[in-house]
Amino acid sequence: MATERRTPLDRARVADTALRLLNEVGLDGLTLRTIARELDVKAPALYWHFKDKQALLDEMATQMYRRMTAGTVLDPADTWQERLLKVNRGLRTALLGYRDGAKVFSGSRFTGIDHARELEENLRFFTAAGFTLAQAVDAVRTARLFTLGFVTEEQGVRPLPGERREGYGIEERARRMADFPLAAAAGRLLFDDYDRQFEDGLALVIAGIEARYGIT
Repeated sequence: MATERRTPLDRARVADTALRLLNEVGLDGLTLRTIARELDVKAPALYWHFKDKQALLDEMATQMYRRMTAGTVLDPADTWQERLLKVNRGLRTALLGYRDGAKVFSGSRFTGIDHARELEENLRFFTAAGFTLAQAVDAVRTARLFTLGFVTEEQGVRPLPGERREGYGIEERARRMADFPLAAAAGRLLFDDYDRQFEDGLALVIAGIEARYGIT
């Protein structure tokens, strides 16, 4: 009697399954037991590949990065400002594709050196534009951390595009804070139109880098 052959279980398959489940259950609901059930294996089988949940998150972040940069070609004719805009817009778009995407990505350690090629290219690009290596690292890191922090806050309100977490209704917030008119009015600026917020914030970061290092 023929038996059905299962797809071999490996790190990539486990991480891919975890990323699919992430949009359904979120980071708090993503357990090794839940992933094992989806893969139709026993939870201990996953420990052959990942010693704990953080090791799995590291692999998930690596997979996210690979997907984000697949086929991406950076234009050498860009200004350094354009490069920061493109890279961080792309990072935000990628993170928003996953529930809790920014939380998974933040603080995780890549499991390979896939990122080294892009990092090397960006650092060469920035040093050619007049930055020292230390300045280039600071500029790239600061813009990246802004994006990660921004998306973390954005997903706290809108876990996925089209969703809105309960308690962030702007009109209801304004009504409850009616005695504090400026704070009430700020709600529309804080919890709506995230595209504008992101672009304005990233522009402030870039302007700060220009002012700090005098490189235009």
